[in-house]
Amino acid sequence: MIPRHLILGVTVLLAITLGMSLYVWQMRGRVDGSDLSAANSQPVAPPVSGATEQVTLYVAYDDTGVLRPKPVRIPLPAGRQERAAEMLRALLNLYLDKFSPHPLGAGSEVRDVYMVDPGLAVIDLNAAFADNHRSGILVEELTVVSLIHTLSANIPGITRAKILVDGKERDTLAGHADLSNFYDVPAVNQVAAQLQNTQ
Repeated sequence: MIPRHLILGVTVLLAITLGMSLYVWQMRGRVDGSDLSAANSQPVAPPVSGATEQVTLYVAYDDTGVLRPKPVRIPLPAGRQERAAEMLRALLNLYLDKFSPHPLGAGSEVRDVYMVDPGLAVIDLNAAFADNHRSGILVEELTVVSLIHTLSANIPGITRAKILVDGKERDTLAGHADLSNFYDVPAVNQVAAQLQNTQ
């Protein structure tokens, strides 16, 4: 006879697995429902207009291996999800500059940011971001911490984060930073604080 606690444990694990499968299926459905070739040929959306607000971007510096706060004024929309996406786009614009302290590959973009209740931020980056990213433990860690800490420092209530590439899960960013799991934001913020204290 199988013990009751073992049956209960297996049932709970199956329910969790089913829930995660439904979540991944729903996230993939958003991408599969659109023609990717048509999406790539569409023009870039116009910049957000309206009043600018000051936000703090956490910028990675490869030469010293640190993260530094950079206050900037950018136009931000009213919605929480749209605000998150615009902040990360502003951060990527810094990284795409030819004098960037943390250069990213050409064509790197934030496709979208989904604010999923309670407290989950899903950052969807394009394939060029990951495919052209430099490989290395520190370089990849700086990228991940920079993205997540910039979001959590400017948008309260984010406790977990997930990074997707073209709407799909990916094992690593460029061979080292694990993208297969959810990031615990308080733990990422501790790493960010350590990277700032090494200045």
